[in-house]
Amino acid sequence: MYPIHYRDDIRASASNYDVDPYLVAAIIKAETNYQTGRESRKGALGIMQIMPDTAHWITERAGFTDVTLDDVHQRADVGIEMGTWYLASLKHQFNHNTITAIAAYNAGPGNVTRWLNEKIWDGEFDTVSQIPFGETRHYVQKVVYYYNKYKELYAEF
Repeated sequence: MYPIHYRDDIRASASNYDVDPYLVAAIIKAETNYQTGRESRKGALGIMQIMPDTAHWITERAGFTDVTLDDVHQRADVGIEMGTWYLASLKHQFNHNTITAIAAYNAGPGNVTRWLNEKIWDGEFDTVSQIPFGETRHYVQKVVYYYNKYKELYAEF
């Protein structure tokens, strides 16, 4: 019920960008249940559901010069590497707070920054009900659930 697919790709990217591999797996589970070639109603692409504008930004910032949007959409290895790089960037931006990074992965860093600055949400899991976007509230809860489930089921990644 909770298999982890693409373990080698997740492990490699998580190690390269200093991100917990269980967190990467939980985000993939929440986003696409490990299915490649997915496109959301909003246009997010691939196994980690990266928006095209975000993919272009990642490409420029991280130096993924030979990557196309089709690669992000269709190739698990590319989607996992770019999504993990982006997650690491969000964790850095939000002072290594995993919960705010998860929220930003879903709602965008601009929204999360505004919520924090305007004291709408304090960035903690215990107050996730304060997140103004219902989709993001549910997303954070779901990712944390999958993260905890993976940690419980798999002693090693």
